Amino acid sequence: MGFTALVADDSMTMRAIISDTLRDLGVEAILEAENAEQAFSMFSRNTLNLVILDWYMPGRSGVDVIRAIRATGSQVPIVMVTAGGTAREQVTEAVQAGASDYLLKPFKPEVLREKLEKFCCCC
Repeated sequence: MGFTALVADDSMTMRAIISDTLRDLGVEAILEAENAEQAFSMFSRNTLNLVILDWYMPGRSGVDVIRAIRATGSQVPIVMVTAGGTAREQVTEAVQAGASDYLLKPFKPEVLREKLEKFCCCC
């Protein structure tokens, strides 16, 4: 079975940017969710090797999804994506909720590659 990543972001453009970057880094199977409910549903129905979550999504936030994933006992690596002036507080809250790492927008592909290298051998 190959490496499967989930990218959850309400912005179709950001999902495309992250997914394209993941493909360029050798990730072949990428699932995309546009909100927290879809993200958790996809997590529940699939075996994932990586989850990349945006903080701000309609309904529940990315950190809510982290808490829900961790409540299942899963140790899948989760990278929280955030931007803005409250990034420091968000990163702290995400890590406390169980995020494995974080990514600040805007980011360069090599920064995402560095994050992936911590969690997988796909790159």
